[in-house]
Amino acid sequence: MTEIHTPRLLLRRWHEDDVPFMADINADPRVMQWVDDGSVIDADTTAEAVERWEEEWDDEGFGIFAVELLGSGELIGCTGLSWSEFSPEELPDVAIGWRLGAQFWGQGYASEAAQAVLDFALTDRGLDRVVAVIRTGDEASENVARKLGMAPERETTHPVHDFPMTVHAIDLTEYQA
Repeated sequence: MTEIHTPRLLLRRWHEDDVPFMADINADPRVMQWVDDGSVIDADTTAEAVERWEEEWDDEGFGIFAVELLGSGELIGCTGLSWSEFSPEELPDVAIGWRLGAQFWGQGYASEAAQAVLDFALTDRGLDRVVAVIRTGDEASENVARKLGMAPERETTHPVHDFPMTVHAIDLTEYQA
């Protein structure tokens, strides 16, 4: 089982009892305002997403991690790697993403978890490049991408909802520098 420990977090595969906690995070409009079209996601859709994430782990050897606090074991969100489903122009690049419950914002958890995932992608899984596709205006995610050493590469628009996004990227040589 793939697990990553950071100083404060455990990144791990999903358990069935994680779904209600992730569904609560996905039901918060503050969390979801920058995700896809900004709509909240119900429990059934969350369960389907977790199932897809687990299948991606089995198929690709990477996926979206559940993120929990080491001290309490509390699920605080997710972070990980996926093929850019909504933006086929990014293929064959693998995208990194993160989503935390609002009560966990501003504490450095997203950066800590994403840094561990980026290291996992480039050193453990042998990827040569990782992108982050961030909706324009999402300053918090832009900040995380900068902390990861990712640089804005180009502007694009969401193929379905037509909102502007920025593609940030880092490759292995930039990461090792």
